[in-house]
Parts: sequence; structure tokens; C-alpha cells
Amino acid sequence: MLRPTRVQRARPHPGVSAADERKAWIAAVEAVAADRGLTYEEVGGINARDAPAALCPGGSNRLTGELADGFWGSSCDADEQEAGGVFRKAVLPDAVLAKAHMPDLTRVVPAFDVESIEATPDEQLRRMSRLRVQFESIDFNRRFIATVPAGHDPIALRELFSPGFLDWTSSIDREVSFGASERQLYFLWHLRERTRAELELALDNAAELFRRVGSELEEAGVATYPAGPWHAGMAPFPD
Repeated sequence: MLRPTRVQRARPHPGVSAADERKAWIAAVEAVAADRGLTYEEVGGINARDAPAALCPGGSNRLTGELADGFWGSSCDADEQEAGGVFRKAVLPDAVLAKAHMPDLTRVVPAFDVESIEATPDEQLRRMSRLRVQFESIDFNRRFIATVPAGHDPIALRELFSPGFLDWTSSIDREVSFGASERQLYFLWHLRERTRAELELALDNAAELFRRVGSELEEAGVATYPAGPWHAGMAPFPD
């Protein structure tokens, strides 16, 4: 039975400066971009006024394109912290954020958040203003807090996720959060280490979430868009 465990966060490697670790992380992100045919930007920009909205604008080390097989979107560094000595400080990410435009999902559930049971006091305070959604999965409810904004219907979210989806989510062996807002699906993966393998694992799990959410929508009879560059803000959604 899964139970909440103490979160293992990425820490600087002994004997390696924060500045050098940042360089190694950037090299890992660039290597993933090269191998997967993604667009890499040191800092994510915005799209032209008449183009679809960019994802993760302002995010460090942004990747855009088909992040994993069948998953189009953008990713960037998240939960960044300053580390290192006085003269060798650097900003390091504790998490990776992946996003995709998903208007078909937000037509059904306009906004929701599913977050790890562990949270900062600020996060706990924010949750008090939202409606918690309980599911039939005991493991899921022990590990996550699912909420919708006040005034939104929690039943739509409860009915969207099947037992199989809840079981898969509960089996992820990292601290993760996911949800929807502003017509976008997001997935936050907390890093255990700042390596290429960890980044690829984050992107692959984001892809699986995207696929499973799409399957849940289809099983509910919702018309969905095929995976494509429109989910990454690289093209308009097809009519």
C-alpha cells in the first residue's frame, strides 16, 4: 500500500560547485533537445501576436516540440533555488514543469489541481479556498489532494478519472503534481537528481499522463484533438 513518504529532492553533488552543476544540467537539457528534435531556449519567449500562445514563457531551459512520443508541449525548469558560495552562486531547478494546450479537457473540467499531500504552508493556505475532491481510491487520497476552485463542480473531475488512471498516478515514484487551467494541462515532476536520465523520465511520464487523460476523455464521449504541434502552441488547432 502506498503511503506518503519524505520527499527526496535533488541536492548539489559533493565536490561539485553549483555553477558547474548548472552547466551540466544545461548540457543535459540541450542533449535531450538534440536527440528528440526539440527547440531549446535558454529563456522561453512569447509567440507573435497572431500566433497561438506560447507555453512556459519566461521559463529557463525551455524545450518545445514533441517532448516524447505522441506528446507535444513545452517544458522548463521549475522550483528554482539559488545555491553555491558567495562567488559561485547559481540557480538550480528542483523540478521540471511540462505543459500542453488542451482545450478539449478544459471544456469538461475548466480548472483543477492534483498535488502531493506534502506541501508548504503557503500551498496549504491556498487549498483552504478550494473544494477538495475525494476519489474511491484510498491510495490516491492518501498521496494526493485534488481540488477545484470555489464555484466549480467537483463531480466532473471525480467522474473523469477511472480506477486505472488513479492506480497509475499512485504508482509514480516521485513527488508530482498535475492539473489544468487557462486551457492548458500541466505536469510538475520533482527531481531526485539533475541528470539527463531524470529529465527524460520526467518527459516520458508527462507523455503518459497526457495520453491517459486523452483516453479518459474519449471514454467519456468527449471529442478530442489528435496529438500534434497545436498542443505545443506551434500551430493553430485544426477545425
